[in-house]
Amino acid sequence: MPLRELAIYLVVAMSSLFLTAYTVHMLVGGLVSPDTEYTLMGSGCLLVGGVISFMAWDVYRRRRGR
Repeated sequence: MPLRELAIYLVVAMSSLFLTAYTVHMLVGGLVSPDTEYTLMGSGCLLVGGVISFMAWDVYRRRRGR
């Protein structure tokens, strides 16, 4: 995987994780305790991070198979 493509994946992953945490904060902030909010933010980020990792792995696997 070229370095340029890896940099793009990292930028997309970081911005997606930031947006996920911010979205959870805006949806539940003030409605639940701060500890629950942080748990939900962490869970959401783990889920999105896993999906992004799978997509990057799938692209790498498909290109390597060429």
